[in-house]
Amino acid sequence: MATIICDKIVRVIKNKKKLEKILNVKITNVGKEVSVDGPGEDEYFALKVIDALNLGFSFSDAISIKQHELEFDVINIKDYARRGNLEKIRGRVIGKNGKALGAISELTKCSLEIKGNEIGIIGDPERIKFAIDAVIQIVRGSKHANVYKGLEKRKEDPVLDLGLKERK
Repeated sequence: MATIICDKIVRVIKNKKKLEKILNVKITNVGKEVSVDGPGEDEYFALKVIDALNLGFSFSDAISIKQHELEFDVINIKDYARRGNLEKIRGRVIGKNGKALGAISELTKCSLEIKGNEIGIIGDPERIKFAIDAVIQIVRGSKHANVYKGLEKRKEDPVLDLGLKERK
């Protein structure tokens, strides 16, 4: 049994039955504390999905972690910021009217959400690395145009299919 503290508990409670069915676990909560009980792998995915919901992702994006075998990663801006003005750095990452976050999302085919000093990324294991690198570069002060240019260059590289993964 694993436990997690969830600030947006309403989102979990509202979708509790769907989550239990799709993730194959039993979810219980006491206040903001959510407990997940089930087989090990299912528990792992359930914690990732609840983390994603807590960070602000939509239900469909969060549940895609399990359904489409996507990866979920969280970056803390404080770990990569050189200066203390975190509000300005968050503004750089979001961009004017959300354009920077949208551009990174579009170029990497990943879903991005920002909450406080944390940036959540859901995407293919092959592509999530590019999104993480792009966000870190912007946090460290790189020009947006240079980051986008780098993403566009990487976008052209085709992903080789070795035939190891089963097709659905």
